[in-house]
Formats: sequence, C-alpha cells, structure tokens
Amino acid sequence: MIPAGRWTWLLIAALAMPSAAQETVVPKRNVRTGWAQVLRVDPVYQTLTATAIEEQCEGEAADPGRHGLSRIVGAVKDALTAEDKPPAQPRPGCKFVPVERKFRRAIAYDVDYVYRGMKYRSRLPYDPGNRLRVQVSIQPVAADANGNE
Repeated sequence: MIPAGRWTWLLIAALAMPSAAQETVVPKRNVRTGWAQVLRVDPVYQTLTATAIEEQCEGEAADPGRHGLSRIVGAVKDALTAEDKPPAQPRPGCKFVPVERKFRRAIAYDVDYVYRGMKYRSRLPYDPGNRLRVQVSIQPVAADANGNE
C-alpha cells in the first residue's frame, strides 16, 4: 500500500502532465501550393547495353525469320520450356558470336518552368506536361547578433 504522502505527490504529478502537453505549440508552416507554367522539358536518357549470342554464317545473309517479333516469341518459348536441352551447336559453316545492342530509356526530365515571373529548373522523375504543381515556402533569413545576414 502506498503511504498518503506519496499518494499526494503521485496525484500532483499526474495532474501536471496534461498541462505540460497543453503548452506545446505547433507552429504553422509557411507553405503554399501553386501552379507554374512549364516552358521546356528535356528527357535525361540512360543507355543500356545488352549482349546476345547469335549464329553467324559465312556467305549467308541474316535469317529474316529470326528477327523482330519471331525472335522475341522464340526467346520466351525457350525460357518457359522446362526441358533440359544440351547447348545448341552451330550449323556447319556457322559460328556463335556475341552481338551488342544499345537501348536508351528516359530516367528523368529536366524541366524549365516559370512561377510568378521567376524562371526555375528542376529534375523530375516524370514529364509534368504544360503545368507543374509547386510548393512555395517563405522563411526569413536569420541574422547574427549584429544584424548582419
């Protein structure tokens, strides 16, 4: 059992906690949103290199049946087939050679835009179109003890 003196202090401490929480002031953020006019969008590209092994034969033109969509369908079919096949051997007079292909893809966009008469540039992960929603925050510059910025 708790003695009466301690019980009183415990009660005072419990009553003081809500008043401390009430003194906490949450400052308002000086943040607004608006719309900016997009002036220009330049994609930023990443170049990827893929290497495939293809059969090359002497004095023979490339097999037109193994290009484009039929090549993709064949690769998917081979990947989904569960059979364990021995490595393919080239036809007589042919050999396997590595062929490199380069692919470009947009990974970001450099966006020039104007908001309230001022021009800005940002790199975004998407193409914003004609308008860009912006967040504007105003904050005073802190000065030192002499009033200098």
